[in-house]
Amino acid sequence: MSTTALKPHQKELFGQPIGLYILFLTEMWERFSYYGMRALLVLYMTTSTLGDDERGAGLGWTSKEALALYGWYTMLVYVMSIPGGMIADKLIGQKKAVLWGAIILCLGHGVLVMTDIWAFYTGLGLVILGVGLLKPNISTMVGGLYKEGDIRRDKGFSIFYIGINLGSLLATMIVGLVVAKWGWHAGFGLAGIVMLLGLINYLIGQKYLTQVGNFVPPKKDDPNEISYGQLYSKLFKSPLQLTFTVILLLISVYGWYTLEWGYGLLFVFLTAVISLLMMIYKELETQVYKDRFMVLLLSFIMVIVFWGAFEQAGGLMNLYTESKVDRVLFGWEIPTVMFQSLNAGFIILFATLIASIWAKRKLKGKEGSSIFKMAVGIIIMGFGFLFMVFAAMEFEKSGTSSMIWLVLAYLFHTIGELCLSPVALSFITKLTPVKYASLMMGVYFAATGLGSKVAGIVGESASDFGEYAIFLGILIFTVVIGTIFILILKPLKRLTHGAEDNERVMHTDEAEGFELADN
Repeated sequence: MSTTALKPHQKELFGQPIGLYILFLTEMWERFSYYGMRALLVLYMTTSTLGDDERGAGLGWTSKEALALYGWYTMLVYVMSIPGGMIADKLIGQKKAVLWGAIILCLGHGVLVMTDIWAFYTGLGLVILGVGLLKPNISTMVGGLYKEGDIRRDKGFSIFYIGINLGSLLATMIVGLVVAKWGWHAGFGLAGIVMLLGLINYLIGQKYLTQVGNFVPPKKDDPNEISYGQLYSKLFKSPLQLTFTVILLLISVYGWYTLEWGYGLLFVFLTAVISLLMMIYKELETQVYKDRFMVLLLSFIMVIVFWGAFEQAGGLMNLYTESKVDRVLFGWEIPTVMFQSLNAGFIILFATLIASIWAKRKLKGKEGSSIFKMAVGIIIMGFGFLFMVFAAMEFEKSGTSSMIWLVLAYLFHTIGELCLSPVALSFITKLTPVKYASLMMGVYFAATGLGSKVAGIVGESASDFGEYAIFLGILIFTVVIGTIFILILKPLKRLTHGAEDNERVMHTDEAEGFELADN
């Protein structure tokens, strides 16, 4: 190895760039703030306005009303990743987008400390804007730490994913206790304090991130550079894409009048995104890029289905735990919020193990493509709902259900998540052209958000169909979708044109021209 002194951004720790750990800690505190609030939200909204023991007064909403807003909130948090990615790509770069996102999040959580209803809505709005700027761009920066073909990329995203879930674990363990002692708004305030810690960490670690996330102004004389506005203007010269866009707009108008204005706006927004994606596809330089882009979009179907099921954790499963699960352990009743920590705890225990199993499997020449991992993840997560079916059956017989069913459900949900979520993040950075990297990361998180909205709609239907039918339906649907993608795996892999072939271990030094032997 060369003895040449390394610059800060070239240094490594445990075989990974130090910049990974700076982003790890930033994301950890951001996820603490988000998951802490996510765990409280439905419970706070459904608590009586007269108060509930030490936690204080809530909003007094019905379960259906609370789940509806929960669905909109969790969807918008991620859908805003699309404009967040656009702003980074075309205006300020990922690094500054993460900075401004963190600042806005601090403000949002600070406003939520106040008890007025306007503060509740304003705080949620600021959190939505902050996450939209931070979430897609910090993930894109992680991908930028690795050179193309570096097999460490998947493991790096798994380590990064541990940061996400360490934040979630700490939040769901601590916030529940804080709320139980000092009330709902103390929990909201704690989320703001830890987000401030994330902002400070990010500012201190900038020297390790000098090579990633920087804004590169478009070159006026570069024929490959094109703005989103230009793409939309070209829509009028593309009959097929324009026709499809008009059809979607008509559907949006119909949805506006037959459902409600919120859905109308959502459909209009999705129409704008879909038309942009169609034009990006048309403008891609080679058929290889076009094929990879199509595979990426198809993989987002799995993302929507996965999170539509998984996000029952913060909604329907949260309410089910509060009212129908025997939560007493050794004479102490476990706060409902703390059950959300099971997912994060299991991720911390199993993340590197599962990533290593997949890496070893691939190095042995066995099937280990991202599409395969994601499909397996959906199936495993779906089987977690089998235990919720058992819980519902037990409740119907005895009027209560055991905690063990929840623990097993969260275990299977976690293993499924580890097969899909960090892999999907890495997959995007492998298949997407660099100039659209932040946008496509935003589209991924928007797909996650749509899944969250689906979760809210499905959770609302439990009041009509019952938990047993909902849990059983999710089980069947997820297993079917995962199986379909496994069956069409070979043609999908062909369309990636070897994007995941010949992955090997590389080091930061290689990007600077040094020669290092493979591990």
